Amino acid sequence: MDRLFTDQLGEWKRSCYCGEPRAVGVGREMIFVGWAQTRRDHGGLIFVDLRDRSGLVQVVFNPEVSAASHEKAKQIRSEDVIAVRGLLSRRPPETVNRQLGTGEVELLVHEVKLLNASQVPPFPLDDYAEVNENTRLKYRYLDLRRPESLAHLLLRYRMVKKIRDYLDGLGFIDVETPVLTKSTPEGARDYLVPSRIYPGKFYALPQSPQLFKQILMVAGLDRYYQIVRCFRDEDLRADRQPEFTQLDIEMSFIQPKDVIEMVEGMMARLFKELKGIDLRLPLLRLTWQEARARYGTDKPDVRFGLELKDFSACFQQSQVRVFSAVLQGGGMVKGLSVPGGGTLSRKELDDLTAFVANYGAKGLAWIKLADGEWQSPIAKFLSDQERSGILTITGAKNGDIIFFVAADDPVTHDALANLRLHLGEKLGLIPQDRYALVWVVDFPLLEYSAEEKRHVSVHHPFTAPLDEDIPLLATAPLKVRSKAYDLALNGVEVGGGSIRIHQVEMQKQLLGLLGIDADEAEAKFGFLLEALSYGAPPHGGIAFGIDRLAMILSGAKSLREVIAFPKSQRAVCLLTEAPSSVDPKQLRELGIKTIVDK
Repeated sequence: MDRLFTDQLGEWKRSCYCGEPRAVGVGREMIFVGWAQTRRDHGGLIFVDLRDRSGLVQVVFNPEVSAASHEKAKQIRSEDVIAVRGLLSRRPPETVNRQLGTGEVELLVHEVKLLNASQVPPFPLDDYAEVNENTRLKYRYLDLRRPESLAHLLLRYRMVKKIRDYLDGLGFIDVETPVLTKSTPEGARDYLVPSRIYPGKFYALPQSPQLFKQILMVAGLDRYYQIVRCFRDEDLRADRQPEFTQLDIEMSFIQPKDVIEMVEGMMARLFKELKGIDLRLPLLRLTWQEARARYGTDKPDVRFGLELKDFSACFQQSQVRVFSAVLQGGGMVKGLSVPGGGTLSRKELDDLTAFVANYGAKGLAWIKLADGEWQSPIAKFLSDQERSGILTITGAKNGDIIFFVAADDPVTHDALANLRLHLGEKLGLIPQDRYALVWVVDFPLLEYSAEEKRHVSVHHPFTAPLDEDIPLLATAPLKVRSKAYDLALNGVEVGGGSIRIHQVEMQKQLLGLLGIDADEAEAKFGFLLEALSYGAPPHGGIAFGIDRLAMILSGAKSLREVIAFPKSQRAVCLLTEAPSSVDPKQLRELGIKTIVDK
């Protein structure tokens, strides 16, 4: 047979998917179509595992059943697209595959059609082969045939469908918002789209539908949601995509507790129906201050202990000069106690010191408790009172180790938060089969950017302050807390939102605190400010990263695993080779001239 010339499907109609036939159908004539995963020639019989998105079924070519089909089967190669017609039969008892849904049956082939011959794939299409990720992304259409890759997409599909069904049941309306919109400040860089009709002017791809969903509340829709594509021109990171998918939700006449209760119901349904897990509601809730104090981060992984401890009070007059100097300069001394960590070697401790240096810490002090002794370079400088205080705070016992970082607030918390996660993984303290959700609430409304020399929003400029903190806007804006709330899952922020400012004068006041004067506010946000002046209701909402949520629920190792056609770590589509140059004629039509540094 010439493999360049293939058969046509003709009037053949698939009986069912390859993963569906069961013993109840034995004796029926059936037609299967799909990809040949493997071919095994046992001399007299040829076996082919036929695969489609539902799974695989074994088909058997017996020369006594059909000599022509048996001869044709000799030419079948992996990933050929074939159609087979035959009789569904029981496998002999000794060949039943209990690990396979179709493992009790096989198809005795009467006729086979080669619908399309395949070249030899650049990598094996099974879950066990180690394949370079860039190669997988270049041949993503092959990678998606692998059962594990397909499973990630199927879980994502089911997750999104359940979200839609849940929100529809609560009276939410799915509304599309523009993809070509206006560039606004506060956030990551926009992706800009030049206008041919209006030379020199640009649209922006949305970083989120934030302003439009607020305007929909002004319009009286009351309950809106959207599964929407968003775009951010951010610096490259290992698990960041320039385009991503967001679940966007907005509601009117609500308070934070209403949003939180709605989300908890949604998460409970997802975990029950996708993972078979009954969530205990209400979920754990921490204030921003408490999360930072105990875990060093506003997205804590609460699956394990190693909570941070504050030793500042112990070392105010310490002979450990680095501690006392930092405290006198307004910094802090915090740390964590690791049960059984006394087994860490000196090299491992040196490596941990280098690790925290990545987060700005200038050093990592440690104390091992071994056989009643305090083993540490700083042990001789510690007073009895300090030793007693350390034990009281940590409850440390023989065989434990205690780590200390002395620095200002951001560095101390950042270094220890990452050290905690690093030790949790290194020492096997994080249960991989457990899911832990936690709300973080009462975020600061503003923070001061030394780089920009101005106040910036912790969330975004449309977040409402707590009612009791409103008077502080005029006197101590950095002390103002917001009506913001984030949901973290296993140490990953999967959702975040807030109650919005719905009164135009307060919105103008906050923009002023951000250094946006009246003229700039009108130029950038005039349409929103005008909308707020026409009877905007109290409203708020939340947004979820669909990619992140699907990644965690499917057990994928990267966001790229749950996106059909992701960009690489360098923000390149290896399949289509985007971004790419365009025809100079297109640039001339847009009035654009490119300048590329050599």
